[in-house]
Amino acid sequence: MIAAGSPPGVRRLIVVSGAVSIALVVAIGVGLAVGPIPIPANRIGGALVSYLGLGHSTLNPTQSLIVWQIRAPRLVLGLVAGSMLAVAGASYQGVFRNPLADPYLLGVAAGAGLGATLAIVKVGSSALIPAWTPWLAFGGALIAVAATWFIGGRSVRSTTATLLLAGVAVSALLTSVQTYLQQQASAQSLARVYIWLLGSLAGASWHSVGIITPYVLVSLGVCLLSARALDVMSVGEEEARSLGVRVRHVRWAVVAAASLGTSAVVSAAGLIGFVGIIIPHALRLVVGVSYRRIVPLSLVLGAAFLVLADTVARTVMAPSELPLGVVTALIGAPIFVVILSLRRPS
Repeated sequence: MIAAGSPPGVRRLIVVSGAVSIALVVAIGVGLAVGPIPIPANRIGGALVSYLGLGHSTLNPTQSLIVWQIRAPRLVLGLVAGSMLAVAGASYQGVFRNPLADPYLLGVAAGAGLGATLAIVKVGSSALIPAWTPWLAFGGALIAVAATWFIGGRSVRSTTATLLLAGVAVSALLTSVQTYLQQQASAQSLARVYIWLLGSLAGASWHSVGIITPYVLVSLGVCLLSARALDVMSVGEEEARSLGVRVRHVRWAVVAAASLGTSAVVSAAGLIGFVGIIIPHALRLVVGVSYRRIVPLSLVLGAAFLVLADTVARTVMAPSELPLGVVTALIGAPIFVVILSLRRPS
């Protein structure tokens, strides 16, 4: 219950927090229940109770297999990926003081794309491609961010502008190499590259979830703990230094954490756009500009958004699937236009 004397900003925060929490619960239910073979929500609830050892499952063996081995790992990967991309986007926007910053700003997308292309085009055995692709994509993303930081961020006098320009240069170089490799690829390999680049959760498994989750948890923790410092840095780097914020250390920590988590997500799900831009912007409209509010709410809303988008991707053309990146773009672009039209000039 909201106290009658609560300030309007606090009341709004409580309402928004409740709304995004409800959205997350609904997304989880929809993600498990909806599909080519629909499963009643009450049966899924009973199956969860049974899984915890508190009752008897009402699912038949086929439904149980679909829920626990196909939809559940895909759902968890969507939750992990959506939360990480949204938090990374919000954190990048804070550390760079740039509302258009997204999780792929420092070369993550270009590095991961090059790594995945190398795996698909150059690995000889097609049976080894699924195993090699995530690891080479992850490595490529980390190398790209490391190169960006080495070029534009290692100097004591470096600024966010030099880091951004370094990211543009590294991305351009890696993208050109990737394009060259694609020109040498067969039609079958090229199709695989494009499928990966458009993003999908279709390959989700408990194994892939288990691999990326530790990286994401560490990254989310650092970004959440840095939210207060991002609020101070939003007034300007010199002012933040005068208030005791170690700007360079905060910038390094946020960039490293957000890039690590984003690289892990991209290695498992491919390139998924718009989540890291529209979620923080939408929240700014309703809870204000404080990153102590935006970052944790982005975690919840980003997870809900991506799970719902994935549900659309796998059901709208069943038994075929739309690439998840296409769905997020189709949903995200109009939302972003609306958000921009609603923003008041600062």
